[in-house]
Amino acid sequence: MVKKKSYIALLSAALAASVALTGCAGGSQNAGGSNAGGGTSAEQGSASGGAANGGKILIATQTPLSGSQSSLGDAIKTGAEYALSLRQEEFKKMGFDLQLFPQDDQADPKIGVSNAEMLISNPDVMGVVGHLNSGVAIPSSVKYEEGKLVMVSPANTAVTLTEEGKKTVHRICARDDAQGPKAAIYAKNSLGVKTAFLIHDKTAYGQGLADQVKAQFEKDGVTVHGYEGITQGEKDYSAVLNQVIAKNPDIIFYGGLYPEGGILIKQAREKGYKGYFMGGDGLDSSDMIKIAGDAVDGVVFTSVAGDVEQTAEGKKWAEEYRKVTKKPLETYSVYGYDSMNVILNGLEEAIKANGGKKPTREQVLEAVHNTKDFQGQFTKVTFDEKGDNASADVFIYKYEKGKDRSTFVGKAE
Repeated sequence: MVKKKSYIALLSAALAASVALTGCAGGSQNAGGSNAGGGTSAEQGSASGGAANGGKILIATQTPLSGSQSSLGDAIKTGAEYALSLRQEEFKKMGFDLQLFPQDDQADPKIGVSNAEMLISNPDVMGVVGHLNSGVAIPSSVKYEEGKLVMVSPANTAVTLTEEGKKTVHRICARDDAQGPKAAIYAKNSLGVKTAFLIHDKTAYGQGLADQVKAQFEKDGVTVHGYEGITQGEKDYSAVLNQVIAKNPDIIFYGGLYPEGGILIKQAREKGYKGYFMGGDGLDSSDMIKIAGDAVDGVVFTSVAGDVEQTAEGKKWAEEYRKVTKKPLETYSVYGYDSMNVILNGLEEAIKANGGKKPTREQVLEAVHNTKDFQGQFTKVTFDEKGDNASADVFIYKYEKGKDRSTFVGKAE
């Protein structure tokens, strides 16, 4: 089991040094390309005096560490790094030099696949925490399957990911077919909406979530006045928002991420839209506040990640996380942490089953795949045959003017 508390005081200083070495989003380590940061980190780690008889074991992360989505990508990486650092000494006593191998997928499917090819070609890589984007995870998972490399995602919600029969693919969060319907039900029952306009970003995640919300709205008698796609990276969404203003729906539901979501709500308010604005976990970033400004007030979103600070133990963990990592706590920070610990738990089990020797990827995969009732810092994890977590939930958050992060509303029912 994970020893959450016993290592914290001993290893806080070590993690701070590790964070400095591996760098953060936009740092010089990542400037040379998506593989540069990971390679440098692993080489520095193995050269830092952690020589072990059992050899080196690398656990990778794959998230955007540069670009517009880097705040969430870095939060996942930092959470995973924090978890790994707290168990490095434990694995060292077993004879292994355990190191993080972070990769920047830049939220780009081509780069994610290229990184995945590199990871499966390195025999020391035993697992991957990632991705942030389902549209990157789905094609990358083809490579993980080829290399028998286990993947545990903290954030991918697209239904397709675990419906393609790949044994290597796992996630600790809920799927879109849970998040979407619950978002629509909350909008109807708690916000009282009767009409809606849906916008999505044409990605596997954004459109997949919007599809689920649309289906539930139609089932529940909420009139859908429009369903339109936008292009990521654009700065002016007047064309689609003019349609919204003309229809004047009770709610705009956006399936997509915070860079575009922040612009959409800001421009909608500037055009005089007074209704609700809602989205999924893609809006879950402190950068949403920076982009939208005061227009963020009242924005509601569902998330497949809960608020770790709702308990005394969680508050203590969050305080230590901020202190050690010197990073803000995003909702997905603890999901990166828990995903890493699921892999490390499986790795430990595989080592024991292999007589204390370095296991094969297949052995690690089997151990992770068989995870049952594993209690992470926030999430309980039991994988079904598809790799979905039987214990996953959906939660409601909202943004309020003057606050630097979203407010937890409660569990979506």
